[in-house]
Amino acid sequence: MNRCLNSLIFMNSITRYILPLVTIIIFISCSTANTMKNIILTGNAPMPIGPYSQAVEANGFIFVSGQIAINPETGLMVEHADIKTEAKQVMENIEAIITASGSSMNNIVKCTIFLRDMNSFTEVNSVYGEYFPRNQPARETVEVSDLPKNANVEISVIAVK
Repeated sequence: MNRCLNSLIFMNSITRYILPLVTIIIFISCSTANTMKNIILTGNAPMPIGPYSQAVEANGFIFVSGQIAINPETGLMVEHADIKTEAKQVMENIEAIITASGSSMNNIVKCTIFLRDMNSFTEVNSVYGEYFPRNQPARETVEVSDLPKNANVEISVIAVK
């Protein structure tokens, strides 16, 4: 009986003193996370064509919005481009944003590639591979019915700082 009483007193102490502390720690952690969001914007990559950011840094991660083959100097899609030229411009745009964030291509941990035609996978993959010669990030490639500005390829990435 004495053991049970001691256990109840111990549990009451945990409920009274420890749980509020855990709640405070969780609250501080959540409120701190909101203040650690930074918008990344660089003139070396195309300006967003909608209500989104080029990238957002939060809690040590960099989330780069999907990039298409827009030339940052003209704001227009690369002209008369084959899929490899489009893919190269996309990767250059991503590299400019990642660099502006203070990170590097080596710190990219996840990529998502959107293709209008999966038959162009080999050509896009060859260009993509030039930017990740080692320590390749996780990736998926999906075929979609359409992309903004009639692009043939769009890539988004997640990196660590």
